[in-house]
Amino acid sequence: MTTIAVANQKGGVGKTTTTINLGAYLGKLGQRVLIVDLDPQGNSSSGLGVAKDQLKQSLYDVLVRGAEVAPLVQATKFQNLSVLPTAPVLAAAEVELAPLQHREFRLKQALAQLDFDIILIDCPPSLGLLTLNGLVAADRVLIPVQSEYYALEGLGQLLATIQRVRQALNPELALLGVVLTMHVRRMSLSAQVESELQKHFGSLLLGTMIPRNIRLAEAPSHGVPISQYDRFSKGAQSYKKLAKEVLARVKG
Repeated sequence: MTTIAVANQKGGVGKTTTTINLGAYLGKLGQRVLIVDLDPQGNSSSGLGVAKDQLKQSLYDVLVRGAEVAPLVQATKFQNLSVLPTAPVLAAAEVELAPLQHREFRLKQALAQLDFDIILIDCPPSLGLLTLNGLVAADRVLIPVQSEYYALEGLGQLLATIQRVRQALNPELALLGVVLTMHVRRMSLSAQVESELQKHFGSLLLGTMIPRNIRLAEAPSHGVPISQYDRFSKGAQSYKKLAKEVLARVKG
């Protein structure tokens, strides 16, 4: 079982879009995939058709109250894809986890009870206790980076956090790669960002770039991944390619 944290403390860089659509295409490639919605906004949950307001229990209950995780996993209508949903109450977990023993390991301990080929953790846009739980539970980190002027801002802090987690809490944690999102090839700025990332990350910059695509933006409002909403769109083709690239790195 491979667990991948999709993380970047900057908001709006495509973490949830990447988590959902990468998960959907990995499922189509025959992998049994679980998406863990670790973001209190719950966009991965709603983006997969989960009615968050009707949840009797969610990831909050697993992390804070020690609830059994398996009964909370929901199968989706998409091939080989399940979700561990969350609700807005998860925002309180940052405070409620603080006094607990082994608070950084709560998610890792829960996920160890499950059996999937690949687990994708949609981390919140912060470096608090929730994201820390995601990094401790993960084997790899995938960093979506928006193709814009401030793309590299804050990346150093995230990489330093990953290094500290590796040293103190999870020596197995490794960087799977950086994926460029909302990319517009005809813009010189996008080319500059790509060049800077190539300079900083080398082979860790994934070859697949996700374009700015209106169909990708529309899909979540219908509660489906892009593979279901418009499989012929440029966004769909890019995530299909990304899934193959990620799977090759995971299995390689």
